[in-house]
Amino acid sequence: MRSKIELRRVAAGVLALAAFAVPAAPAGASTGGTSTESERTGPPGMAKLRKGKATPPSDAPKRVVNAIEAANEIVKGKGYCLGGGHARWKSKCYDCSGTVSYALKAARMIRKPMPSGAYAKWGKGGKGEWITVYANGGHMYAVIAGLRLDTSMTKGAGPGWSKEMRSSKGFKKRHYRNY
Repeated sequence: MRSKIELRRVAAGVLALAAFAVPAAPAGASTGGTSTESERTGPPGMAKLRKGKATPPSDAPKRVVNAIEAANEIVKGKGYCLGGGHARWKSKCYDCSGTVSYALKAARMIRKPMPSGAYAKWGKGGKGEWITVYANGGHMYAVIAGLRLDTSMTKGAGPGWSKEMRSSKGFKKRHYRNY
């Protein structure tokens, strides 16, 4: 039996092939200036990293897309500060748990920011299908659709995305329901 993610990927692949069957607009025709779905999303399965921002995969659930879009609001340009993102959602700087909290609030997975130690007990144990939080009493990060959202080991001095994974040794793996 195929997993849910495998079935989503197959469905997304079928939809992608169907898109090629649509006739192209005549040369010089206007598309109305709106972006297409393929411009807003990446291929199925994994988010893509472009110029420091993540592009959600085409088969990502809405909550995952919301988390990625929210994180994109604070990466590149927001600095790091201890406690940043805890007093208010919109902050001039974010710490590790403030960064992850910002993304998870947009995904409707939390109501208020939490410190990293609290995330070690949040949700369900183990890796999630789309979002996994890695937490201990001193640091945390999240992997969302295959990209790491973190405030360390990323470009810049604050929240950032990275394709490179870090060791999860010493971190509790947690996820929200079926995500």
